[in-house]
Amino acid sequence: MKTDFVEIFQTIRAAMQPYATLGFANRENSDRTYDLWSDKNIKSGPDQRSETFFASISADQHEAVLKTNFGHEVLKGASVLKIKELDEELMNQIEDALAVGYKLFKEKEWV
Repeated sequence: MKTDFVEIFQTIRAAMQPYATLGFANRENSDRTYDLWSDKNIKSGPDQRSETFFASISADQHEAVLKTNFGHEVLKGASVLKIKELDEELMNQIEDALAVGYKLFKEKEWV
């Protein structure tokens, strides 16, 4: 069980990093924040966007925070997870959610 927020951040960031080679780009990549965005031009309803947020992880002195643009569809209704402890089960759920989120983005042709 991990309780150090920097270690939690680094573990989740490591799981997110492979997605940077699958069509996502970083806006922030620091020792406390890592995010992924699609730069593909998409039309969503009447709106046209030139970028779409996928996911981010950040850490402060109190918790690590995972935000997603697909969480409400995957992570039991949550698009923001505040993580104070990270065990293997939660890490597996996060990795599965990232994979499902990526699949959703691919199906919508957002990446």
